[in-house]
Amino acid sequence: MTSEDSVDALVDALIRNTFQVTAVLTRISAEHDLSLTQLRVLGILRDRRPRVTELAAYLGLDKSTMSGLIDRAERRGLLARGKNPHDGRAVDVFLTPAGHELTQRLFVECRHTLAPATDRLRPEQRAQLLELLEVLLEPADAD
Repeated sequence: MTSEDSVDALVDALIRNTFQVTAVLTRISAEHDLSLTQLRVLGILRDRRPRVTELAAYLGLDKSTMSGLIDRAERRGLLARGKNPHDGRAVDVFLTPAGHELTQRLFVECRHTLAPATDRLRPEQRAQLLELLEVLLEPADAD
């Protein structure tokens, strides 16, 4: 197999894996009356408190679309907005206690649903895959 063939095979495997995971996330989000994008927002906010503009940029959405998503989640009691503690002019988005609880339940559902695939890996393979995925997830300018 040539180097180009191995890159093509890797890209194909990443795409197929993305389809598999996206199907799981889409089903789970629909079961909780959430869009896939809303689910992504909850996942992002699990461990951070970004500014609205940062969240929009991360998701590839314009600020008005992001504001609409946040408004709907606020009405459901899942998200809130507040002044950034370091810059009073900036507005952060964060999970409410109900949002944290739902996000944790969704994560457990995802873990359970993906278990048949992840359980096929030995512990050292899981550690290796995690390490490799972390490299792929690093921003390109981190080098």
